[in-house]
Amino acid sequence: MTKILFVCHGNICRSPMAEFVMKDLVKQAGLENDFYIASAATSTDEIGNGVYPPVRRLLSALGIDCSGKTARQLTSADYDRFDLLIGMDRANLRNMQRILCPGGDCAEKLHMLLKFAGREAEVADPWYTRDFEAAYANISEGCRALLDFLRS
Repeated sequence: MTKILFVCHGNICRSPMAEFVMKDLVKQAGLENDFYIASAATSTDEIGNGVYPPVRRLLSALGIDCSGKTARQLTSADYDRFDLLIGMDRANLRNMQRILCPGGDCAEKLHMLLKFAGREAEVADPWYTRDFEAAYANISEGCRALLDFLRS
C-alpha cells in the first residue's frame, strides 16, 4: 500500500482538495485498496476547521465528497507513516523539511505536486488568489500525473 500525504499551509484549501481528488482518481481506477491518502497543514492556523466552503462547493459540483475532513497539523511522525509527502508550494516544502527532519535530509520523500506533471510550478493558494478553479486545474493535473507515475 502506498501512503500519500498532501500538505499545504492551513489544510483547508489545496491539500484537502488534492486529498479528495486523488481519492476519487484511485476509486475510479479501482485501486482504493492500494492507497492510503490524507492531508495536513504546516501551520496551526486552521486546526480543527473543516474544508473551506468554496473548496467544498467546487468538489461537490464534481461529485466529490469531502465531508468530515478537518484540518490537522503535520507532525514529525508523519515522515515514517507516509511514503510520499507532497507540498503545494516551495514554502510548504521548507516548512515540511523543518517539521519532518530538522537538520537532516529527507528529500527523497518530499516533493511538490506539479513536479509529477513535469513542471516546477507551484499550486497558487486560492485563499489569497480567490481562483479556486485554477487551483483545482493544477491539483487535478498533478494528481493524475502522480497516479500515472505510481502505476508505472
